[in-house]
Parts: sequence; C-alpha cells; structure tokens
Amino acid sequence: MSVNTTVSISGMHCGHCVSSVSEELQELEGVQDVAVELNKDGISVATITSASELDPEEISEAIAEAGYTVVGGAY
Repeated sequence: MSVNTTVSISGMHCGHCVSSVSEELQELEGVQDVAVELNKDGISVATITSASELDPEEISEAIAEAGYTVVGGAY
C-alpha cells in the first residue's frame, strides 16, 4: 500500500527549483516517488508517494532545505 501526500509550495520559478525540491523530498525515509508541478505564477504542488504516512514537519523541513516554503500544510 502506498500513501500520497500533497503539499503546496511558494517561491518556485524554474526547472532547477523542481529538481532541488524533488531531490530533498526523495531523501525522506520511505519515499517512493515525487512529482512536482511547477506554477511559475503562483503556488506549485508536490505529490509525494511513500510506503507509509510521512511527518508533515519533515516534509516542510526538506522543502525549506531546498530554499522554499510549504503553504497551508500537507494533505
């Protein structure tokens, strides 16, 4: 069984942003896949597929490590 977690991210503008966020999220324990939809004019969205539910704080910290901010928490 897999769990999908979606987070909204502000401040992303390019493919490098997508790569940075994807790499940081892939390093979280249990993550199987990461898909990031870039929205240059607004809030981008990352969908994280994992073996079990992830800690929202760990997700926020990983995205902050990449230099961006989670908006509205994980769902």
